[in-house]
Amino acid sequence: MLRALLSGLGWRGGIWGCTFSSQQPHLPPSRLLNAAELVSHWTVVFEKRGIPEARESSEYIVAHVLGAKTFQSLRPGLWTQPLTPWQLQYVQELSSYRLQRMPVQYILGEWDFQGLSLKMAPPVFIPRPETEELVEWVLEEVTQGPCVVGAQGGPLILEVGCGSGAISLSLLSKLPQSRVIAVDKGEAAICLAHENAQRLRLQDRIRIIPFDVTLEGSWAHLLPWGPVDLVVSNPPYVFHRDMEKLAPEILSYEDPLALDGGEEGMDIITHILALAPRLLKDSGSIFLEVDSRHPELVGSWLQSQPDLSLNLVAVRRDFCGRPRFLHIRRCGPQHGCPVDAWPGPQPARVPG
Repeated sequence: MLRALLSGLGWRGGIWGCTFSSQQPHLPPSRLLNAAELVSHWTVVFEKRGIPEARESSEYIVAHVLGAKTFQSLRPGLWTQPLTPWQLQYVQELSSYRLQRMPVQYILGEWDFQGLSLKMAPPVFIPRPETEELVEWVLEEVTQGPCVVGAQGGPLILEVGCGSGAISLSLLSKLPQSRVIAVDKGEAAICLAHENAQRLRLQDRIRIIPFDVTLEGSWAHLLPWGPVDLVVSNPPYVFHRDMEKLAPEILSYEDPLALDGGEEGMDIITHILALAPRLLKDSGSIFLEVDSRHPELVGSWLQSQPDLSLNLVAVRRDFCGRPRFLHIRRCGPQHGCPVDAWPGPQPARVPG
């Protein structure tokens, strides 16, 4: 996550039903009427204004207007085919949002994660490329490791801080017998995760619950759902002093509560670790995405909390070579949770 946080793009987006502004800054010359020329024009404009990943931004916007996910996936004939006046105006309008440093993912209103097309909307956190590696590690452990089976034939997974639902829905799509409890304290995140679950027709296997892991005794609200096999989270883990270094796209549009992990980036991480033993089955696992400075900090913190019966068993590096993901296993008897009991169908909307 942090690579994209400090770079400026590489993450999440959503403009739906936007109306076109009467202002027309940076209009291309009238001869620039096809997709390739528009991409070149807006790349220059973005570069002059200091917009990160200028060419990628312009390609995504032009492709979106022409009904494709990427510029490279356009039919070759569309690259040189003149755009209609409406399409030109639409490109103009979306590009004006990018000039305001709005993330491409919010501008487009959707983004792919693990092959799933997810709706994106501010201020809900945009899933980063690194987080796909977290999902892949969980899938490896479930499918290749010791058998993890809940009462209904597949693992019961708890995701803390579900945001758009990217992690939960990816796991559900790849593990057909799995079930997920996804929690988040943000109302916008809860609503967006619901919408994405319904769009992907996965709503019957996920329970999306408003939940604040920092509240004393909050774990009790999850007990009726039964003990879980896995806890997965990409929690807020940015060191507070690093928040001001984040790109304008993040500071202006994304929820800071989904990013700021406190003085050492550990505030929410320690709450999750303190909560997990009450909800995990014996030998259950926790998978976390963290800052590269956290493996040592988390290991030391766990050693100072022997009553939690949690052991850091593995650290995995991300595609940039940074220690980014943790596997923590519960090694003691479980207390507090009843026998696994999955309630009936969930209402379309969880009341706030």
